[in-house]
Amino acid sequence: MQGQAKADLYVLAETFATGFLAEGSTEQAEEQSNRIFCWMQQQAHLLDAAIAGSVATVDEKGQLRNRLFFVRPDGSYDYYDKRHLFSFAGETDKYVAGERRVVVEWCGVRFLLQVCYDLRFPVFSRNHDDYDAIIYVANWPASRRDVWQTLLKARALENQCYVVGVNCVGNDNVRDYLGDSVIINAYGHTVAACTPGKVETAMASLDLEELNRFRQKFPVLEDADVK
Repeated sequence: MQGQAKADLYVLAETFATGFLAEGSTEQAEEQSNRIFCWMQQQAHLLDAAIAGSVATVDEKGQLRNRLFFVRPDGSYDYYDKRHLFSFAGETDKYVAGERRVVVEWCGVRFLLQVCYDLRFPVFSRNHDDYDAIIYVANWPASRRDVWQTLLKARALENQCYVVGVNCVGNDNVRDYLGDSVIINAYGHTVAACTPGKVETAMASLDLEELNRFRQKFPVLEDADVK
């Protein structure tokens, strides 16, 4: 369903506050990322909900990371650094890739954190019975929207999980973005979606009892390849 009802988790797009590959010095990026992160903590507290979104962040070694923060109402957080950098657009020239696979738990749901280009690499996101849903935040262009829609559904089907795909809307003077943000269940069915090209919110409840019944009835994960 769509609407403005209160949620337990709000998910924002990849580099939601700056756009993809924003120009500027490392010092500017650090100052900017600090402000954005503080805003996320404030909003999580005000909404009494978790907030997830990616921010261009300078790490403790002075390296630039595309970092997906998962911030809780009490200010605590986890983060995942984008593993697969988009070399086609020069992301590898500016950013350092992450190495950790990150799963966080919130309100009884285990979320695997992923960023944009990660969607194309199914081995990295393979479900080892360690998560219930995948979050993909993205700056995915309209010219490749069929790929976005197809792979989101594929990840849900092959991993028997919910998939939350959140993409930006608008134009950055280089390419257009239609959003196509969506929530998909383990059957590959869309349970909530935003209108393409419009800034909207989409909301859905994740039914873990139904998910577990489906996994027990049709135990695909038990037959999965080890590697």
